[in-house]
Amino acid sequence: MRQLTFVKAGQPLEWREVAEPVLQGPGEAIVRPLAVASCDLDGAMIHGYTPFAGPFAFGHEFVAEIVAVGEEVQGFQPGQRVIVPFQISCGTCERCRRGLTQSCTTVKAGAMFGLAPLGGEWGGALSDLVRVPFAEAMLIAVPDGIASEVVASASDNLPDAWRTVGPYLEATPGIPVLVVGGGGAGSIGLYTVAIAKGLGASQVDYADTDPARLELAQSLGANCIQISDKVPPKFGSYPVTVDTSSMPQNLVSTLRSTEPGGVCTSAGIYFRPVALPLLEMYTVGVTFKTSRVAARSTIPKVLELVTSGRLHPELITSHHATWDEAGEAMLSYTTKLVISRG
Repeated sequence: MRQLTFVKAGQPLEWREVAEPVLQGPGEAIVRPLAVASCDLDGAMIHGYTPFAGPFAFGHEFVAEIVAVGEEVQGFQPGQRVIVPFQISCGTCERCRRGLTQSCTTVKAGAMFGLAPLGGEWGGALSDLVRVPFAEAMLIAVPDGIASEVVASASDNLPDAWRTVGPYLEATPGIPVLVVGGGGAGSIGLYTVAIAKGLGASQVDYADTDPARLELAQSLGANCIQISDKVPPKFGSYPVTVDTSSMPQNLVSTLRSTEPGGVCTSAGIYFRPVALPLLEMYTVGVTFKTSRVAARSTIPKVLELVTSGRLHPELITSHHATWDEAGEAMLSYTTKLVISRG
């Protein structure tokens, strides 16, 4: 079968012939990817902003069709469309039972599709077929009437955005939110804007350096703040703030914009140490959260918003490509790319 492979930063991904995956246990499934979305991390890897070296199978946000299931898998059958969470999780270990599906103890730390350097080789979404272990625990059926392309990013970036604002807007409806992007930030900040509006935030302010993302955020209902390389010390005072930029100065300004008792969540990935204004955070009383998203635990929240019509992820998709175009398309997209088979 064909597998799109990351070889080296700065060059197109390569289609390579590899052996087809087979069921290795009664609780597994084989799926055929139908729609694959770019993750914000994908662009960073392709353009050399991460320490990950190839070759490895690429892609980890996808909707797929089930091809085969093991004899112990219940509730799923061939032909069914499913969302495949990007992280591998067993669903039964102590951490999975607590909802920490990003830190399953049954598999190697960091186990996920499309990023073998972190958690071992599990295949990639941009492959003809993918083996899914723990299928009954991992897979989530796509609701009827929802196109595969609409929820292709539900594997990772959509739940990553939900967890930054969802719990707080559910607990205190109507509170204002600040979202800070900038630099190479892609879709997560925009998904956050859309989710915050869908959950009824009274005000969503979005700061970014990129005119196209600012224009899109405004169309989603955000008040937009144009920033440059020189970021203001703070943007105001908000009970909920979100950093999606992976830029240290933006993170610091976001923290300083969190009101007393507020929560700041960073969905950005920082590969180098960052100096934080800890004394200011201590004095004000700021809760700072940074972690990998527990995707499997959070996907149902995203689907609830989509099926109710309060969230339209397709509005954030900036580029589309066919399966054969995937390698080149991954080099040139901006905010969010969705690759469709057929």
